[in-house]
Amino acid sequence: MTTQATHTTTAGLERLMALMTGDEKHSTAATSTLDALWVLYDRVLRVDPGSVDAPARDRFLLSKGHGPMAYYAVLAARGFVPEEWLTGFGSYDSPLGHHPDRTLVPGVEIGSGSLGHGLPLAVGTVLGLRAQGLTDPRVWVLIGDAELDEGSNHEALAYAGPAGLEQLHTLVIDNSSATHGWPGGIASRFEAAGWSAATVDGRDHEALYAAFTAPHPGRPRAVVARVEPKN
Repeated sequence: MTTQATHTTTAGLERLMALMTGDEKHSTAATSTLDALWVLYDRVLRVDPGSVDAPARDRFLLSKGHGPMAYYAVLAARGFVPEEWLTGFGSYDSPLGHHPDRTLVPGVEIGSGSLGHGLPLAVGTVLGLRAQGLTDPRVWVLIGDAELDEGSNHEALAYAGPAGLEQLHTLVIDNSSATHGWPGGIASRFEAAGWSAATVDGRDHEALYAAFTAPHPGRPRAVVARVEPKN
């Protein structure tokens, strides 16, 4: 049994994150996603604990799966998982592993692992929904800027624009950890492939919300959320 959300600020989320301990937390990676994840789940995504299997739900795919503490905190705050699970994070018998497992955690759409798979999976999810006649559910995927060095993401990015995958939304957490980067910035890479794209302050909730909800008819959407550089 999950509980309804009672934590409506990032301070409440930070308290939930503090319940998760251990030596492999990847806490910097987790913290970089906290604000963007909260805005998505609090104000944008059309999914809740009662609709995790509903065909018409929005899908959220966490590709940046290492350091999932912020994700677990948000899921607990929104009532998908009990808060009591958080204290066992990463332990042998806990459903909350160092990468989310879709078979163990309610609301998790994919099991993450090696970086670079989330965006291709999101493209496939949109195509699968279309094949079923489901054109209303939106698909969101969160990736890290370094994942854009992976060829699989390049191919997915290059395909989605010309294919007009309007249901597809990519959130890029940019903490300056990419090896190669992109001339003109990450957003320009998406725009060159036919996407609608914007770059915002990844800590500014109103800017994130505006970018997440901006119309983009006939094109997939990319939002690049800039946060402090990874140490």
